[in-house]
Amino acid sequence: MSTKQKVLLCWVGGNDLKALSGSETGPVLATLRAQSFDRAELLSSYPSELVEPYVAWLRERVCMPVTVSYESLTSPVHFGDIYQAANAHLTRLHLYSNHLSILLSPGTPAMQAVWILLGKTRYPVTFYQSSLEQGVQKVDVPFEIAAEYVPAANAISADKLLRLADSRAPVDAAFASIITQSERMLLLKSQAQVLAQKQVPVLLYGETGTGKELFARAIHNAGPRSSAPFIALNCGAIPPDLIDSTLFGHRKGAFTGAVENRVGVFQQADGGTLFLDEFGELTADAQVRLLRVLQDGVITPVGSSQEVRVNVRLITATHRNLMQSVAERRFREDLFYRVAVGVLHLPPLREREGDLLLLADALLGETAKQDDTLGDKKISAEAKNLILRHPWRGNVRELQSALLRAALWCRGDLIEAGDIEQALFQIPQDGHAEQLESFSQTIDLQGIIADTARRYLRQALKVTGHNKTRAASLLGLKSQQTLTNWMSKYDVE
Repeated sequence: MSTKQKVLLCWVGGNDLKALSGSETGPVLATLRAQSFDRAELLSSYPSELVEPYVAWLRERVCMPVTVSYESLTSPVHFGDIYQAANAHLTRLHLYSNHLSILLSPGTPAMQAVWILLGKTRYPVTFYQSSLEQGVQKVDVPFEIAAEYVPAANAISADKLLRLADSRAPVDAAFASIITQSERMLLLKSQAQVLAQKQVPVLLYGETGTGKELFARAIHNAGPRSSAPFIALNCGAIPPDLIDSTLFGHRKGAFTGAVENRVGVFQQADGGTLFLDEFGELTADAQVRLLRVLQDGVITPVGSSQEVRVNVRLITATHRNLMQSVAERRFREDLFYRVAVGVLHLPPLREREGDLLLLADALLGETAKQDDTLGDKKISAEAKNLILRHPWRGNVRELQSALLRAALWCRGDLIEAGDIEQALFQIPQDGHAEQLESFSQTIDLQGIIADTARRYLRQALKVTGHNKTRAASLLGLKSQQTLTNWMSKYDVE
C-alpha cells in the first residue's frame, strides 16, 4: 500500500446494514461518495453472514477497494476489546499510509470514544461524521478533550519537574517518614529514636540510596537540637584543596580566590547537627584535622590564628566498610571510634522483606501530593511483578526515580508493565561477573547449575517471606508445586 493512499477506516454500523433494504445510503456509503478516498477498510463485530451481502452491495456502488475485518468482541461496548481491535488496525495502517481518516458515525458510543482517544493521542488522523441532517462533515475535535490522555510530563513545568526529581530527604523528615514493615528496619527506627535523645555521634552505614540522610534528619528533628540548624555536606564532592575552607571556613585573602570571609559548616551548624555524608571519602590530612575538632571542640579558619569554639552534634554516613578501611590503614582508627558511637547499618532495599511494594505505593502517593497534575496513579499487577524482579542496586533512590519516570510517561491512571520497563535502567554486570570458568581442568557444569539454582531459590524465598506462590512467580516457574520440586531437587529447605 502506498503511503500516499487516502484510507478511510470505520466500523460497520446498524444503519449501514439497513441500507440494503431501505432507501437511505448509510454513513459509510455517504462518506465514500462525498469525500475522495483510495480505499476503505471496514471493521465489523456483526456475523459475516449479515455483513458480506452489505460489502458486496457497497462494492457495486464505489470505485475503490473495500475490505472488511471481523473482530470478536465480548460486547459492542467493551472498551478493552474495542481498543485492542482499533489500535491493531491503526498501527498496521499507519505503517503504510500517512493519509488516514476515521468515520466516527457508525458503531456504538464506546467505539466512537476509542477512535477519538487513539486519533488524538497516538495517530495523526482526520475525523469525519455523517448524518441525515448535516450530511458528511469533517470533525475538528478540540485538543482539550484528549489532554488528560497525553503523558503527564507535558503538563509539568521544568521547575516542578526538577523539584520532583530532587531525591533529598525533606527538611521536616521524622521517623514516621521512614515507611517500612520490615522487622529489621523497625528495629533500626527504634534504635535511632533512642539515639536521637542522646548527644553521641552517630555513624550511618549503608549502600547508596538506602535513606541515610532521611535517618539523619529524623534523628535531628526528634532530638533536643531540633530547633537549631541541620547542615548537610557531601564530603565526596569537595575538591581536596577546599576541604579545610569548607569545613572550618576562611579569612579574606587566605588564598587566591578568598575575596571575603567565609564561615565553614562547623560554625554554620553550631548548636545544631552537622551531617557529613560520604564520610569515608575524606583524605588522610583532613581526617587528622577533623579528629582535633572532635577532641577539643574548636576550629581554626584558614588564614586565621584565632580559635573558634563550636558545639555540634555530628552524624556521619558512608557506603564504605570503614572497619576494612581501618584495617588497610586508609582510615584513622582513632577517628573511626570517635564517630562510631551510635552505629546504624541500613540494609539495602532487596533485604527489606515486604517493603518494596509498600514503598512504591507510598512514593507514588507522595509524588501526587507534590504535584497534582500527575494524578493519583496506581500500579498494575504486571508492573508490580517487574518491580519485584528488579535488583534495585540504587535502592530507594532508584525506585523513586523509576516511579517518577513511569508516572510522567503513563497515559492514564494505571502504570502498566510497559511504563515500568521504559523507566528502568538495566545496568550491565561487571567484567568479572561475566567471566566463564577456565577450561584448564574439567568443569562441573551440573554443580555450577545446582549452585546457581540454590542461590536464586533461597533469595526468592527470602524476598517473599517464604511465600512459595510469589517466589515461584519471581523465578518464572509455573506453579508452587514446580518450586517445591526444584527445592527438593537442589536440597533447599
